[in-house]
Amino acid sequence: MSRKGSTKKRVILPDPKFHDKLMAKFINKVMLQGKKSTAEGIVYGSFDIIQGKLNDDPLKLFKQALENIKPVVEVRSRRVGGATYQVPMEVRPERRVSLGLRWLVDYARSRGERTMADRLAYRRG
Repeated sequence: MSRKGSTKKRVILPDPKFHDKLMAKFINKVMLQGKKSTAEGIVYGSFDIIQGKLNDDPLKLFKQALENIKPVVEVRSRRVGGATYQVPMEVRPERRVSLGLRWLVDYARSRGERTMADRLAYRRG
């Protein structure tokens, strides 16, 4: 625990195309080496692919996918006496979003498609 107090939450600006803060966080997760415009191109390109394939609102589908992937419970180590137990605990809302975005990007990066936009736009079934 820090003696200097708690850190302030950073203000995140919404993305320029959809004006959505969640979308801006997703772009920041996709970004590598500070190349934000490249990350925006990748994400917006994948949304164009989704729009072409499904003729549906890609932002709505993205939020639905994120809602499906977000964890509700995680196990945390708890030290009681001399033993360490794995105790299930509810996940904070900010951490739920952060984990969901991280898992989505990691899964897309591990896929075999040629471009990152294709990997993000992949839809099973």
